[in-house]
Parts: sequence; C-alpha cells; structure tokens
Amino acid sequence: MPVAVVTDSTHYLPAELVAASGLHEVSLYVRLDGSLRRESDMTDLPGFWELMRSGADLPTTSQPSIGDFIACYEPLLQAGRDIVSIHISGGISGTYDSALQARAQLAESGFEGRIEVLDSRTVCGGLGLELLAAAARAQAGGSVQEVAAHAQAARDGLRIWFALDTLEYLRRGGRIGGAQAWVGGALKIKPILSLESQIEPVERVRTWGRAFDRMVEYMRTLHADGADGWCVQHSQAPGEAQRLVERGVEVFGCQPRFVSEVGPVIGAHAGPGMIGVGGLPAAMLD
Repeated sequence: MPVAVVTDSTHYLPAELVAASGLHEVSLYVRLDGSLRRESDMTDLPGFWELMRSGADLPTTSQPSIGDFIACYEPLLQAGRDIVSIHISGGISGTYDSALQARAQLAESGFEGRIEVLDSRTVCGGLGLELLAAAARAQAGGSVQEVAAHAQAARDGLRIWFALDTLEYLRRGGRIGGAQAWVGGALKIKPILSLESQIEPVERVRTWGRAFDRMVEYMRTLHADGADGWCVQHSQAPGEAQRLVERGVEVFGCQPRFVSEVGPVIGAHAGPGMIGVGGLPAAMLD
C-alpha cells in the first residue's frame, strides 16, 4: 500500500482485524498502582479491572508523546509511504495535538506534505469503523488525499451510542462533557450517551433492562438509516454484549464487523458494565 494508516490504541479492534488492515498503532498510557504503562502492553484485562476495584485511586491516562509519533511515522516515511493518521477525539484527549506536533517536526526534516492527521471525533468502536474504512481505501491503492477524504466521509456517516452502569467514572475522570447536567440527580440512572467530539447525553433510564432495550431500538434506527456495517463493544460485560449481538443479527440480518472489549484507557473513564453499538454504511468498509 502506498499509504500507511496510523492510529492509537483506543480503537480496540480485534488483533486479527488490525493485522489484516495493515494498521500501525501508537499507544496511550495508563498510570495505575503507582506505575506508568503503555496501554498496548496491558493485555491482562481481568487484572486491570481487579486493580481498578481494589486501588485507592482511579487510574489516570495520558496521550502519546511527540516522540512516540515520530518513532512510528519516520520509518514509514523513509520507506516511501505517505501517512493518514486517525486518532481519538480531540475533545477528550490530547493525542490528536501530539500527532499534529510530530507532523510539524517531520515537515521541518523534509517530509512536508506526506502526513495527513485526522481527528476522528469519536473513539472505541466508532474509531475502529473509521479505521476499517480508511484501510479499505488504502488497500485499494488510494492516495493520501483519497484515504483521508474517505475516512472523513465515513465519520460523517457514523453513529454510535453507549450505555453506562454509572456516570461516576466519567465524572471523576473529568471527561463527562455534556452529561455534566445529569450528575447529582436524586435518582440512580443508567445513562445512554453518544460522542460527537465530546460526550453528549442522549437519554437516562432507570433500569439496565430499559437501557438494553433502547440500544436495540437504536440498532433498528441504524438499520433504517442504512448504517448496516455495525459493531458491538463492552467493558467487562461479555454476556450483555453477546445478547446485544444476537439482537443485532436479527435487526441487521448480518454479523457485526467486530465485537470486542475496550481496554484500560477508555475503561478507566467508562468503568465496568458498559455496552456500545455503532454503525456506518457497509459500502464504506469494502
């Protein structure tokens, strides 16, 4: 492929899809139990959740450094490949800004015009779907401009919802966005949220059963709108995710493009018990 697609570690695509799509990854970081670790090295998710429950403090997260990006970009550029670099929403992370600064430094080293950096305006499954669209265009031989334009068109067609067991982790992590107004309510709620550059409130319901039903209704809306390339993700809720997949197969008449569990960076902010569904037109993924 003349164009390399670079991303960060917050897409949580299954490893086989990452390999098949030829994606290159720059990891975010998690500070947990007194040590700073690369998210891509944290493969023991049950151990992470156990530490998160037992630790006195919530884990904190940080963006990759400019040097991390240069270490990924430079070998690709020297091999003659242009780059489209697509990252977690700039509204919730500084990762996009780090990538822009790395591009600026490399431009001064003679690689000007070789890197396109995109703010995905989403994360997790939404970012994963956007990456699959970009990779499909890159594998078809698209130019850096064509791959970037296709990724942006995919984002314009993307819709994503997720339901949380509690807002507490988002509140404590400072990533709560527009759902801030729901904090401190008298009733325990199950929030349903979206991500349009930052966290946006959709609806709050009183029970998990109702939250699940609303997610199924949303899949019907996605299908009716032509967003039939769909995915499911979760945080320590494999049973609920599988139930959602089963209902989704009934709605869409096809299997999801992927099902996966989110990792420590997003898990630290969403907490356990999250389920999410997203979709875009399947034609953008092929």
